[in-house]
Amino acid sequence: MRNFELEVFFSEWEFKARYHLTASDMQSMSMKDLLAMATEEERERFDNLWLGYTQTWGLPDLRTEIANTYDNIQNDNILCFAGAEEGIYAAMRSMLDEEDHAIVIVPNYQAAETVPLSICDVTGIPLEADDDWNLDIDKVMGALRPNTKLISINFPNNPTGKIISHDDLDKLVNLAREFGVYIFSDEVYRGIEIDPTKRIPQIADVYEKGLSLNVMSKAYGLPGLRIGWIATQDKEVLADLERYKHFLTICNSAPSEILSLIALRNRERILENNVKLLAENATKLDKFFGEFPDLFEWKQPDGGAVGYPEYLGGGTANEFCTDLLENTGVMILPPRIYNSELLSTPQNHFRVGFGRRGMDEMLDVFYHYLKKNG
Repeated sequence: MRNFELEVFFSEWEFKARYHLTASDMQSMSMKDLLAMATEEERERFDNLWLGYTQTWGLPDLRTEIANTYDNIQNDNILCFAGAEEGIYAAMRSMLDEEDHAIVIVPNYQAAETVPLSICDVTGIPLEADDDWNLDIDKVMGALRPNTKLISINFPNNPTGKIISHDDLDKLVNLAREFGVYIFSDEVYRGIEIDPTKRIPQIADVYEKGLSLNVMSKAYGLPGLRIGWIATQDKEVLADLERYKHFLTICNSAPSEILSLIALRNRERILENNVKLLAENATKLDKFFGEFPDLFEWKQPDGGAVGYPEYLGGGTANEFCTDLLENTGVMILPPRIYNSELLSTPQNHFRVGFGRRGMDEMLDVFYHYLKKNG
């Protein structure tokens, strides 16, 4: 597999850059703040936790609480992982073989295409930049082959923030059902849509061959816990995933499971606070980009904590991002990070993140850079 370009970039810059204006997660919290949300019984359970191996499937109470975030899923439809990336890797490796074919939307989180590409033929279907990043369901239909095993989607999308319509999701599910194809749905930003009317159902709730991926990292802002999961009605597939996990992490961190349980039991409070912060920061970005209409085209994304504005200025967007980082310490993701092996990707868009605090200072530095170099 080729290098994971986003992680290579972050490995060099994430903890070196002064201003992280492309973070994909929500503002996190301290251990103290999270434990303050716990009941006395939960704090006692954490303090007296036995630090032995945990169940491969995940802590039963945690799986029950995860199941409560779905409409039609029980705890035995849940398998926990060490973050979302392990879930992606395990699903693709256990479900696909060299005789299969997969369909992946582009642009995407790179692992969604790089892992299946290392196994079988993959077709990319673009989110159309000139059509508000919409997914053309007819193109998905046209890409289907007799050996198509899986369609991989991600809404709210990273990096565009796009959410497909309820009607398009219904069409996609009906298409997959007609041809007996699995849908793997990365839903890590679900729950922090500024406009909740745009929120779409989780695929595991509405499709018997759907796999929903989620994690504590993004919408909940707790990436340090390294707890993710896949939910599906297909228990045979889930059992295959569990056996594959035996070759990876085997089981999750016991403290992280308890802390995730506490967070999920307080999810309404956490998500409400996160949506409020997102809305405030999105308004600040509206004003900021509105000051420079000749340099940027910006539209608030449908959901998630990242956006994908277009750069209209001189030089390339990749050069612009590099110069901004090197001269100010403000980090945004250049277009090359989202290059695809399947399709050409827009080279005039860069990723910003707006889920964390500190937006005023970051935008002030960015503003003065543009004024100085404009």
